[in-house]
Amino acid sequence: MNFCRPALVAALFAASSAAAFTVPVKQTHVAGFSPSVGQPFGVVGDLRMTATVTEEATAEPSVMRPPIDMPWPKIADQLKEAFGYSDAELAVYNDELENDKEALMKLYRAMTLARAFENACNQQYMQGKIRGFMHLDNGQESIPGLVDYAIKNGDKKYSYYREHTHAIASGVDIGAIMAELFMKEGGTCKGAGGSMHIFDKANYFQGGWALVAEQLPYAGGAAKSILIDQKLGLSDNENIEKVNVAPPADDDRISVVFIGEGGSQNGRMSELLNSAAKDNLPLLILTIDNGRAINTYTPDVAQNSNVYEQGKHYGVPGLLVDGNNPSDVAKAGKAVIDYIRSGKGPAMLQVHTYRFNGHSPADPEHERGRKDEKAWARISQDPIKQFEDKYMGSGVFSEDELKAARKEILADVKQAVKFAEESPMPPMELAKQLEYPDAADTDYNAKKAPDYADDVNARTISPEQMSVVKDHILALQEKARAGEISIGDAINLAIHEEMLRDPTTTIHAEDLQAGSSYDIPKLTQQTYGQIRAADEIIDEGHFIGKALGEAMNGYRPIVELMNTNFGIYGMAELSSAGNTYATTGGQFDMPMTIIGAGGTAPNQALGAEHSQPFHAYVMGIPGLKICTVASPDAAYGLTKSMIRDNGPCFLFAPVKMMKEAKGKVDLGKCMPLNKAALLHEASAECVKAGNAVTVLTYLHGVKESENAIDAITEEGFDIDLIELRSLKPLDMDTIRKSLERTNKLCILDESTKSGGVGATISAAVGEELFDLLDAPIKRLCMDDAPVPYASSMELGVVKRGSDLIQGVFDLCTGKY
Repeated sequence: MNFCRPALVAALFAASSAAAFTVPVKQTHVAGFSPSVGQPFGVVGDLRMTATVTEEATAEPSVMRPPIDMPWPKIADQLKEAFGYSDAELAVYNDELENDKEALMKLYRAMTLARAFENACNQQYMQGKIRGFMHLDNGQESIPGLVDYAIKNGDKKYSYYREHTHAIASGVDIGAIMAELFMKEGGTCKGAGGSMHIFDKANYFQGGWALVAEQLPYAGGAAKSILIDQKLGLSDNENIEKVNVAPPADDDRISVVFIGEGGSQNGRMSELLNSAAKDNLPLLILTIDNGRAINTYTPDVAQNSNVYEQGKHYGVPGLLVDGNNPSDVAKAGKAVIDYIRSGKGPAMLQVHTYRFNGHSPADPEHERGRKDEKAWARISQDPIKQFEDKYMGSGVFSEDELKAARKEILADVKQAVKFAEESPMPPMELAKQLEYPDAADTDYNAKKAPDYADDVNARTISPEQMSVVKDHILALQEKARAGEISIGDAINLAIHEEMLRDPTTTIHAEDLQAGSSYDIPKLTQQTYGQIRAADEIIDEGHFIGKALGEAMNGYRPIVELMNTNFGIYGMAELSSAGNTYATTGGQFDMPMTIIGAGGTAPNQALGAEHSQPFHAYVMGIPGLKICTVASPDAAYGLTKSMIRDNGPCFLFAPVKMMKEAKGKVDLGKCMPLNKAALLHEASAECVKAGNAVTVLTYLHGVKESENAIDAITEEGFDIDLIELRSLKPLDMDTIRKSLERTNKLCILDESTKSGGVGATISAAVGEELFDLLDAPIKRLCMDDAPVPYASSMELGVVKRGSDLIQGVFDLCTGKY
């Protein structure tokens, strides 16, 4: 692409329109440019754009959010009080940067590249080449400056939707970022992510997350993965895969999470602070405080904006710095980061900034004081302008030196735009290819265990612990052979076998030490330690989120939900788990298994909140594989397969059958995650007479159906009973084969009439297998009313075996 001069000027000045400025009383000459107001930048030939703003009708504006008074001595006092630094140590941090011209230039280049890139993005957005939502970072360049100065490649970086500059400072190629914004195949995520979802596996830049504050627990899980690496003696090879090589003795990696001060008011912050302090996680919480929650003035909605003090209750120190002084941000930020690297635990850093742009280019910005604030901040609170004035004034840099740096940066940004324009669009087929990391028909028995399993187990599990867990496994296996193992115990057996087979397998649960409600995590912490088997606070969203962070960093977390309905707290995290493989363009697998007891049995007397069809709620989340079980054999085989799968899987078990159902187990065998099971086949005589019906059901419906078979056959009818072990993907082949025999379909559904599993299945059958039907589909589903506690009322909501008997009779006798 060849930039014409008018287009170039538009790109450079989009974020800093001089016409909007209001300044103190004096005549001020403003030379428009990017990256900063007050110095010419990106000049082509003799091209200039200038504006003169006079004071005749203006005075110092009334600023809703005045600057903070935070010079280096005050920052040093904070560092001494909260972080224990000495004057001598702080003098070193100051001198390391202030006396290093090369380091100062690197800091300047990082900031100017951030500004120039964002301005180019603004221009391309206005031209329609970047679409969707886009959020620019102009005015906040001290943060990417800090990242460039103090964050290492191996550190795990989690940002939010305003992340372009954070990715650039982390080493992500600017051409690939721009191409991602252009929705091109050459983008960081092959065009699948877009502006709010920049990921780069090689640089450990792990998002780009669009739901406010969702990234907090993910970063916690990433920080935990560093500790697991160190405990297990594993590290990443050049392909970012775990190998049996211990991290170096001086491994000081950290996880850093970026968040705005508005998002910092989210409850996830308290949860993260608690777990980070409890586990002494190497985690930096970096709050970018621009005073605006979207565009709303944050103090209008937040009682206390001193986010850096939120950690006091948990023993997590914090620091406040002025983002308008980039060198102070870099020096102080490095001191905070070094505190974390030394093993002292998590810390918080709040950077007071001003955002020069609206929340996104499309926002009207009608909120109180926002437009006046932007105009004032562009003149008075520009961190790049402050840097230039400071270091040109002190003689460190000449104007020509900085101009030369800016010219090089502009050329790089122009080349990034050119690369993005010339990159091809991704093929349509890629969307479906990115649905699952592992194909639906994967044979999990063929997957090899890590070759380092025995070594890791030997150095992390004591002989006494290994003896106890092996005895436990042998006892469960004996029960399985005898047909006496329960569903809960079968899942527990599968978990232990897989945790020993693959030491990257971890588990999270409430009441984990005690085995939770159904012994699913029994003996895991006692065997593998807290590092791999974590008792969690009572917030499913938090520990599902931490599991997601572990999964992005080479581990295979299992999340046990005491009741699957509690997963409602984690809908944001579940959604992102399903989306991540596709959103990242296939860079990040998501090997996370969620297991829990749920469903709605007839007469279970648990009330509405414990009787919700959560399996139906999550059916619409792309990227999830969803299975159900009603027997120990299925529970065992599907659990093993899910743990080996490289994508997110959700296993629902029947809450009222966890200890009641007993049976044999095919030990050592994984089951397919895309197949239903034919449990009972209608007789040939009934099929020939037209008295056979295909019955689809799952969870408690399996027991209800099996108990109804005798009554059905006594009436001269019969059924093909199919257990829907895979709700997604749905096994249409098994359904088709049965309907080719029976031509009638009845669904005993443990979800609601509206939006339920039965609704999805009946639609699919109607669309794909309509010609096989001789009668309308019979749906026996829960009523849309909440499930009552009283059994007399519950009869009107939850379907059961008696309803199935009537339904089969109606279908076979033409009573529709």
